[in-house]
Amino acid sequence: MLIQLRNFRTLWVTTIALACFSNAFAQQSYRITDLGNNKNTNNFAMVMGLNNLGWAENMDGIVNPPETSTSTTIASGRAVISIYGFNIDLGTLGKPDANSWTDYGGINDLGEAVGLSETAVPDPNGEDICGFGTHLQCLPFLWRDGHMSALPTLGGINGWANAINNREQIVGFAEDGALDPTCGDTVKNNRITLPALWERGNVKALPLASKSDVDGFANGINERGHAVGYSGNCSEAHAVVWKDKTVFPLKDYGVFSSAYAINNSGQIVGQIGSAAGYFAAFWPQGADGEVVSLKLLPGDSAAFATGINNRGQVVGSTFDSKGDWSHGFVWQDDVITDLNTVIPDDSNLLIIAASNINELGQISGMATVQNGPHKGEVHAFLLTPTGIHFGASMADYARTHPHSALPANACNHSSQRFGPARLQR
Repeated sequence: MLIQLRNFRTLWVTTIALACFSNAFAQQSYRITDLGNNKNTNNFAMVMGLNNLGWAENMDGIVNPPETSTSTTIASGRAVISIYGFNIDLGTLGKPDANSWTDYGGINDLGEAVGLSETAVPDPNGEDICGFGTHLQCLPFLWRDGHMSALPTLGGINGWANAINNREQIVGFAEDGALDPTCGDTVKNNRITLPALWERGNVKALPLASKSDVDGFANGINERGHAVGYSGNCSEAHAVVWKDKTVFPLKDYGVFSSAYAINNSGQIVGQIGSAAGYFAAFWPQGADGEVVSLKLLPGDSAAFATGINNRGQVVGSTFDSKGDWSHGFVWQDDVITDLNTVIPDDSNLLIIAASNINELGQISGMATVQNGPHKGEVHAFLLTPTGIHFGASMADYARTHPHSALPANACNHSSQRFGPARLQR
């Protein structure tokens, strides 16, 4: 019955998306929803995964100011699913006060989510892969039907699960236990990280692009099972795509590149480095064509793109001259738009990053609160094109996820690595 409900729900979402294409993508304005934080004590939240139901998977926690800086220190955090204003803490693989986190593309249309979590076991090599300063083992996880379970590594201590598709294929990275010989003396005990694919609970390493590469990272996956990420070593990375478990390099300028997301047509987005700086990148023909560097917004000095839908709409984030988060943007047909210009003028949120865009044209990310008691905090947000409405409620979630620990009033709610260095490790 659960499988039938999931299949029905996926078909329903696809039908709605197709029916709304002519409406959703013609809109020039959006409604903005402040998804807030999971706890009153938290000061930071960012949507890192967005499915076609409008469900968001968030990074949610406490960061040390300045919150908009890419050098922010993360004190504590949890992976959280936000459904129509209700937040579900996914928990951890360790003690109740342990941390969990998420990366781009971490939730599918079945409500399954992936990410990374601390365990209660100290890392014997002293690594801090989860990034919370605890130096605990960090494992990839799959959250399904209210339960978080660890995914296997490739023989090492740590790993991340970054993205999951509707075929329940998961990509990320896993350590194999060997010392990385390319890191030199500046990094101690750094282990080799290999791009990983999990299918039906089993893990396999995806191939690297050249014999000189020892590391890799898979960031995104589409419904055809094609994955994107990078291949390289401790000091160098170049974007790649994996098709049928075969690796293909993406064109770049020889400095740096990384791919973050791929749509079902094979179009890819990410970041590319050049002598002029670092820019959001678009590979319209995947490995078969050239790379397009997206224009920057006025006043910004760098950018990267992390989301693309099947209509070729791209979203991403820009950075100012100090390297701090600056604007979230949407790009299509060589036109880049600051998302702050297409939301209501009276919004109390300033959008500083855009992470995902779904097939209905909804966009997610993070924004700073401008006024009021939460001024200065960073909140997760969801943009919905004007004219698009959802009729689902928490009751739909409860029926298909009977083992979830939800409060008694949950069904009353109705539709209403942080920074580039962290993300690229």
